[in-house]
Amino acid sequence: MQDCVICGGFCPSKESELSQRLGLRLVNDAGDRLHLCYTDKGLTLRCGQNCMTGDFADLKKRLKQPNLQSEMIVKASKIKGSDNLRLLDATAGMGTDSFLLAAAGFTVDMYEYDAVIAELLTDALSRAALDPDLTAIVGRITVHRNDSIKAMLSLDYRPDVILLDPMFPERQKSALVKKKFQLLQQLECPCTDENELLTAAIGAKPRRIVIKRPLKAPYLAEKKPSFSLLGKAIRYDAIVFADN
Repeated sequence: MQDCVICGGFCPSKESELSQRLGLRLVNDAGDRLHLCYTDKGLTLRCGQNCMTGDFADLKKRLKQPNLQSEMIVKASKIKGSDNLRLLDATAGMGTDSFLLAAAGFTVDMYEYDAVIAELLTDALSRAALDPDLTAIVGRITVHRNDSIKAMLSLDYRPDVILLDPMFPERQKSALVKKKFQLLQQLECPCTDENELLTAAIGAKPRRIVIKRPLKAPYLAEKKPSFSLLGKAIRYDAIVFADN
């Protein structure tokens, strides 16, 4: 995990507040170090020439019918005959899959324990909420800035679906990982205990667990799914429980 700083100069009051809230050092020149900065696009994570800013407006084409219903994450998560489903995203990251699911009608709880990623995600959602095309979708999403494993062990409700997209070491070596997401991998350590993650998810007693994996990756914790949906680069493994 690489240390992150905040580079000031664009919006001093917001940068100072962010520095205090996240406990990150505020600098005038970050050089080639990993840093957060505000730009006219929003809160941005940057390292050298590589940068990323969350922007859910980029998903608008995918949000249109019937494009949305053809998304693999939607197909893997929908439960036949059930509406108003509640989904817990235990590894939210920048939230693309959860946003698609919220657009498909799910109520979504996103969990992200890394403070910097959670801040980028929250900033992106705040800007999306101002877009009339996206406002209703954002209204179905809640971001939780804490450890999903601990949360799943003490939930006061039963989620219909739990989504897992763990970042394991083998994914760091994949050529399929886009450069902007390599920035996130500098912040967040790969999951080292897949059994703990899956056990916590099972313990929350969902009706279904959906696991996003690289296409050729082994099953999570060697748990064979009920079914899998295969794409060109990724697959979704779904574990369906007997009471469905």
